[in-house]
Amino acid sequence: MMIVYTIVILCILIFVHELGHFGAAKLLRVRVYEFAIGMGPAFLKRQYGETKYSLRVFPIGGFCALGEDEAAEDERSFGSKPTWVRAVILAAGSLMNVALAVIVMSAIIFYAGTAVTTVISDVRAESPAYSAGILPGDKITAIDGVKIEQWGDVVRQISGTEANKLSVEVMRGGSLLVIDTSVVIAEDGRKIIGITPKVTRNPLTALVLGTQASYDMLRNMIAILGQLFTGNVPASDLTGPVGIAYIVDDTAKAGMRPLLYLVALISLNLAIVNLLPFPALDGGRLLFLLIRKVTGKAITDTVEARFHLVGMVMLLALMVFVTWNDIDKLIRGVLW
Repeated sequence: MMIVYTIVILCILIFVHELGHFGAAKLLRVRVYEFAIGMGPAFLKRQYGETKYSLRVFPIGGFCALGEDEAAEDERSFGSKPTWVRAVILAAGSLMNVALAVIVMSAIIFYAGTAVTTVISDVRAESPAYSAGILPGDKITAIDGVKIEQWGDVVRQISGTEANKLSVEVMRGGSLLVIDTSVVIAEDGRKIIGITPKVTRNPLTALVLGTQASYDMLRNMIAILGQLFTGNVPASDLTGPVGIAYIVDDTAKAGMRPLLYLVALISLNLAIVNLLPFPALDGGRLLFLLIRKVTGKAITDTVEARFHLVGMVMLLALMVFVTWNDIDKLIRGVLW
């Protein structure tokens, strides 16, 4: 199941990415010769109109063939289009991955619900809060003397405490009560007292919060990527398909919600990596678009193609290194 989960997730993310290129090309009237998921020989292919759709043997990668080396005289060729059109098509794959992450995060938040007040909905039986006498319907107004305005404040105060007890001020039936309760550590490492808030499920609120959560994830990933280039994060921390498979396996055991969170994380990672200004990646092609726009014909199609070929070889070498590193960590984990 680990392999199945990983293949399904990667295929979905690749499909969404290539669908971005495909949809943008179709909307901007650029001819698409083939839309493929996977690499290697095709085991299933169908021709519809001018486009061939195929599934290929190896479920890692995919492509949207636009005939980029066609003569610019063909008004529907990729090369004949203005720079902004080609830039939109190249960037559309990563934008679709970002959109998928936002949708997934919004779905997670919608399913979990959003706490709009500090009113307690449920007190877990035999929890510290239950033993202390906190009741459903109590509205938390302060914790350890710190004013509480939203449920996020409750979470921060409980998780940030250094003591094993808290003083919780609640409003009950028009009266303020101060209740002392102990704090315990949950299985996932969080500090809790055993309470859950009243929640609402609003699609618009979920979308706003899902977008904010995706932005925060994206910003953190970019910061980590910067640390990788400066050497603050070692290259040995990079993870390839083998490492992803084991991460997916561990996450799936924790439940569907953590697995969906991982899908959003990988989707954002795919978006960022593809926009890096490196030959053979979408970001590299965007960089060459800019350079050729500025320099005119100083760089020919042949020269650019050679750069992308070198970039592809380097990316394959990096994939070999990362895969070997994943296998080495796996072996060490099993043996030691």
